[in-house]
Amino acid sequence: MKKNKTTLRLIIITAIALCLVVPVSANVYQSTEKFENYNEMPLGAPPSSFDLRDVNGTNYVTGMRDQGSYGTCWTHGFCASLEGNLLMTGNWEAAGEEGEPDLSEAHLDWWNGFNKHNNDDDPGGGGLDVHYGGDYMVSSAYQVRGEGAVREIDAPYEELNTPPARDDPEYHHYYPMDIEWFVAESDLSNIDTIKNIIMEYGVMGTAFCVDSSYWQDMGGYVAHYQPPETTKDPNHAVAIIGWDDDKVTPAAQNGAWLCKNSWGDWGPEHGYFWISYYDKWCGQHPEMGAVSYQGVEYEPFDYFYYHDYHGWRDTMTDVSEAFNAFTASANEDIVAVSFYNAADDVDYTVKIYDDFTSGELQNELSSKTGYIDYTGFHTIMLDTAVYITTGEDFYIYVQLSDGGHPIDRTSEIPVLLGASKSRVVVYSAASPGESYYKEGSTWIDLYNYQFSDPDWDESANFCMKALTGERISPVPDLDVDGELRWEKVKPSLEVRGNFTVENIGEEYSELDWVITEWPEWGDWSISPKSGDNLLPEDGKITVEVSIMVPEDQKKVFSGEVRIENTENKSDFEIISVYLKTPRSRLLNFDFIIRILDRFPILQQILTVLSII
Repeated sequence: MKKNKTTLRLIIITAIALCLVVPVSANVYQSTEKFENYNEMPLGAPPSSFDLRDVNGTNYVTGMRDQGSYGTCWTHGFCASLEGNLLMTGNWEAAGEEGEPDLSEAHLDWWNGFNKHNNDDDPGGGGLDVHYGGDYMVSSAYQVRGEGAVREIDAPYEELNTPPARDDPEYHHYYPMDIEWFVAESDLSNIDTIKNIIMEYGVMGTAFCVDSSYWQDMGGYVAHYQPPETTKDPNHAVAIIGWDDDKVTPAAQNGAWLCKNSWGDWGPEHGYFWISYYDKWCGQHPEMGAVSYQGVEYEPFDYFYYHDYHGWRDTMTDVSEAFNAFTASANEDIVAVSFYNAADDVDYTVKIYDDFTSGELQNELSSKTGYIDYTGFHTIMLDTAVYITTGEDFYIYVQLSDGGHPIDRTSEIPVLLGASKSRVVVYSAASPGESYYKEGSTWIDLYNYQFSDPDWDESANFCMKALTGERISPVPDLDVDGELRWEKVKPSLEVRGNFTVENIGEEYSELDWVITEWPEWGDWSISPKSGDNLLPEDGKITVEVSIMVPEDQKKVFSGEVRIENTENKSDFEIISVYLKTPRSRLLNFDFIIRILDRFPILQQILTVLSII
């Protein structure tokens, strides 16, 4: 009984003492979970409104243009998108250009290859009327074969009535590494993808139908809405530069794209206006609704080997393997291969062969595999350049996991923005022995393929190109974010944390990284400890860390985690580590005596209660 009374007294004294010396809101013990690092937050939805003219105080939209009385809106929508990407990447300034990016609509208008002025596949033949018609498929074909885009000062729009030189040593050519096509879908299920692409790559080309019945002055701004049940085709191209989910338009539901027109200082917003999310064509037309030109660079390649002069005109949906045969025109290095893919989520294999003998591709020179998220045109940099000599035959092979293989062929142009005719036939040309597709185990010459329309026969080629040059590989840059810090952690417990690794280097650079050092105290588990081929567009990779805390009490453990770029050890980052264990919380009589000395009233209370 005496022992129990002593224990009770000790408990009461301890409780009163702790109430006096510990704040009411403090926790005597805190769970280790409270000190875990959660540095990476899940990506949220795009903001409800966004404007490329003011992204944290920076403008990524070039100045307003005026197409005048010509049907060249499509050239302006195209150039606006490229110019916006050049602003976002800084590649215009990096190329030594002055002022804001300004590309030539006139050169595209004259030399796109689809018009009566020029078609290399049908010299002197028909086609589009110059100044009156074109679309984003036309402008893409012009660009990916290396024809343009050139600068405004190379071919000024004010001299549109006179054809500029097709090429000139003084011209500066700008090339997009990727072009991607998007559709928001009627239920807007894919609209966030379009928004995220705009935020990452900049201005996007689009189109809609200009008709007085679809416009409305909303008081301070103009809004457009063409109901989906109507039948009129798109007839005007503009550029998307932002959005507002709450914008009121003639549509029943709110939400609209902020667009840049090409009519000069027009309307209450001086050339800018709004198109409803629910418009029939804007963000919806598969070829004109939402087109993004990405990774625009100054003359990254010396020469383009191709057979598809008019680019993507149709798709052979049942073909997964194809190749193009070329003959080298100079001693040079193949550094990249480009092609179109007709579906999202595609795995690809690119190979270069030295021979095609007895119906088989032989002597593989290079190979690369990868994955593509979105439909469009893509440039694939080879890991190692392939040297070719003048007169040497070589073969570009591409396998695509889904969507078939895009082809060029004689075709009608169904979307003629500004043209007086609804359709124009543009003739393509092909020769035997240029393009092959695989049927079973046999390679078939595409030249002999019989289309549903005989006018298309003997005109088709696959859209695969070989690009040569001395292109310097883009440089990766390792970046790490986070810290590993825990306080008041009980010994022998497990704590967890994380940090992120990211490649913030040049576009298309590939980063190989590895964790080379971490503290020796504790039992560490790190996953992953390394990574390969991390692209800037891959974003942040999370590294998870767990540690079994040492048994020592009242001790501070510290150190560093070192992460290195394996190709450049001077490119490294340090994550600081801090962990502290608390002292023992067991009370002793010396502690109690000190408490009673400090608080005499406590001793009197306890005496009255006959506890001491």
